[in-house]
Amino acid sequence: MSNEKQESKNMDRRSLLKGAGVAAGATVAAVAALSSTAAAHCGTCAPKPKKAAAKPTKTCCPAKGKLMFKNSDFYTAGKFDVEKAKDGIIAMCKFHGYPVFPGFRENLWVSDYGLGQYTKLGLAAYMFQNKNDGKDDTYMLMDLFLVPGQMLPEHWHLEGDNNIVKNEGWLVRWGKSYIVGEGKDNLAKFPIKIPKLHMGGKTTTKHVVEAGPGQFVPLAKVKTKHWQWAGPQGAIITEVANLHTDKAVRHQDPAADKYFRKMANGG
Repeated sequence: MSNEKQESKNMDRRSLLKGAGVAAGATVAAVAALSSTAAAHCGTCAPKPKKAAAKPTKTCCPAKGKLMFKNSDFYTAGKFDVEKAKDGIIAMCKFHGYPVFPGFRENLWVSDYGLGQYTKLGLAAYMFQNKNDGKDDTYMLMDLFLVPGQMLPEHWHLEGDNNIVKNEGWLVRWGKSYIVGEGKDNLAKFPIKIPKLHMGGKTTTKHVVEAGPGQFVPLAKVKTKHWQWAGPQGAIITEVANLHTDKAVRHQDPAADKYFRKMANGG
């Protein structure tokens, strides 16, 4: 074959390969464009468009970085609504990142102590364990939930089952709690507002420990009175103790004490 013919064939081959490359590039571009279109329009092969941000609930406004509760949110026709109170606690849990696990709602205890002002005085609690195997093997573990500015009323514990006196301590997990018990009166140093419905705005114990996440505060001494007040973002607290007996609890406020003792005795 002459050099001239050979060169002509080589040029034809190069042109063919170049054309194939262009075609392949065009095909890739077309496929990419198609994929892009599919991603934009096909709900089964691409992520769905993000939904608009959910509107804040009545009892929680995390969009503003602040929990917002109104007392009326927890009442229906003037009566304390347990389910609405549980809604509020779950909203606070989600706000802080507390895991709402299966069975949490069903076993969550909430109370306004019959006083009608849950956001000022009340409590929610989840009991994990309250074991009673005798004097040498008793322990209790529960989580407490206080909404912003809510007071856990002043109380103390008598001898309970097996003549055991409750000894306890509190580990703040989320938010802030002002934990109050026996000791030097320093109450005026803190932004605590004792509600008027609690003994006219008074307590007998006034030594405050301001506790945030990771801080553990023990009871000053068994049988002594104590109470708590939640900070502006509420408080989620793990309480550790030996055996807890509702019938052995006494509250300083007469109305709260009457209500709780009736409840503890099945009334």
